Amino acid sequence: MKGPDDIERAFRAATKGRADGLMLVAGGFFAFHNKRIIDLAAKNRLPAIYPTVNFVEAGGLMVYSEDRSEMLRRAAEIVDKILKGTKPADIPVERPKKFDLVINLKAAKQIGFTVPPEVLARASRIIR
Repeated sequence: MKGPDDIERAFRAATKGRADGLMLVAGGFFAFHNKRIIDLAAKNRLPAIYPTVNFVEAGGLMVYSEDRSEMLRRAAEIVDKILKGTKPADIPVERPKKFDLVINLKAAKQIGFTVPPEVLARASRIIR
């Protein structure tokens, strides 16, 4: 996407192509236009999974991503080790270990989407 007008074009193309859903990737452009994207997904009744919980808290359907609080806590621990003398090269690279699945049932209802009970049971948080 090159600009905000491309958002509507993308949704028109998705609707015309009978897309079954939307998966948004992380990026400043999308974060800046999150409300517009959320509204268009709802208007076009497209179930969407977003890159961060901010989208879901703003009305989007769901997010499955690393637990950012946990990642920031681990980053602070690594900085602490470095400040205490550990060489950065001696610190192993870590992958996220904790993930969050947040589901917004209000958004699901708005687009007529039923979240399967098995998925709801795995959610770390449900917005009602």
